[in-house]
Amino acid sequence: MSNFRKLKVFTGNGHPGLVSEIAEYLGVDVSAASVKTFSDGEINVFIEESVRGVDVFVIQPTCTPINDNLMELLILIDALRRASARRITAVLPYYGYARQDRKAKARDPITAKLVANLITAAGARRVLAVDLHAGQIQGFFDIPVDHLQAVPIIAEYFLNKHMENALVVSPDLGGVTRARALSERLNVPLAIIDKRRPQPNQAEIMNIIGEVKGKRVIMIDDIIDTAGTITLGAQALIDQGAEEVYVCCTHPVLSGAAIERLEKSPIKEVVITNTIPLPPGKQLDKIKSLSIAPLLGEAIIRIHEDLSVSKLFD
Repeated sequence: MSNFRKLKVFTGNGHPGLVSEIAEYLGVDVSAASVKTFSDGEINVFIEESVRGVDVFVIQPTCTPINDNLMELLILIDALRRASARRITAVLPYYGYARQDRKAKARDPITAKLVANLITAAGARRVLAVDLHAGQIQGFFDIPVDHLQAVPIIAEYFLNKHMENALVVSPDLGGVTRARALSERLNVPLAIIDKRRPQPNQAEIMNIIGEVKGKRVIMIDDIIDTAGTITLGAQALIDQGAEEVYVCCTHPVLSGAAIERLEKSPIKEVVITNTIPLPPGKQLDKIKSLSIAPLLGEAIIRIHEDLSVSKLFD
């Protein structure tokens, strides 16, 4: 405990359960801060203890309600900076707006870059994130970024299942690097789903690159949002002769009809991490949640003690 006298953890209303787990791992209490909303919708923050000269970690996923959680994060950082915190690290288990990372068509905003600018301008001096949707988002920040990956946690879960005849599948070409990392840790083959939409508003045609017949398939993605792609992919794998389909992701956004689609799908199990809180209405028997708290807790210790964070990637 004495090593952490100058370390404090703060949070808004984004994911208090995860923050409590991280604080327990660190052996500290969550520091006192009042984060409330006025009747007109404005967010008000009051830091209830001294942070002068302290190494502060603000843990807040910018998930739904994304704009409220983002503003809470920014105002907390600003309040802590004005209260003379020595260093403020923004810990982002989930980075909202990450999918708006480039101009896909004329006059598009690059909102992921705008959010990075806001976090830096508020007073953060370091960012700790988990599985950013696009790796180049690290370069959107002009401050150090430690980018953690959940693949080791997911791999450990499946290794403990001792699955025979397993195969890892990437649901699209963009996720091949992530899928390869999992396949190498599990020491199993890799396959890829190549999908295309021949015309607007027509169903996607999926071609599976690799042999899936008789395999116990593990399909991995960083985000499951509406679950449309992942459930179509699972059905395509079953149609091609896969014995079972497991799905895993880091960030369970699960918006729109996602829960209904997952429930009706042939997917045997959906393995997620708790970077985003899962309300009771989104909890299914086939969903298995793994805790990201030990990984984030260990990274916070290493940042606080000026040790290498890259050791966590091994």
